[in-house]
Amino acid sequence: MDTPKNPGNYMQYLSLGGEIAAALAVPIFLGYWLDSFFESSPWLLLVGCLVGVINIFILIFKLNDRLNKQ
Repeated sequence: MDTPKNPGNYMQYLSLGGEIAAALAVPIFLGYWLDSFFESSPWLLLVGCLVGVINIFILIFKLNDRLNKQ
C-alpha cells in the first residue's frame, strides 16, 4: 500500500462525507419543516427519513460504480 499523500485524495473523501450528510439531512429537515407547516406530524418527517436513506443507498451504488471503473 504505497500510495502518495495527495491532497486530492483527502478532498475526495471529505466531499463524499459532505454528500452523505446532505443526502440524509436535507430531506429530514424538509420533512420536519413541512410537518410544522401542514401540522401533520410525524408523517412527513418519516417520509423525509425514508427519502434520506434511499439517497444514501443511491450514493453508495454510484460510488461503487465509480470505484470499479478505476
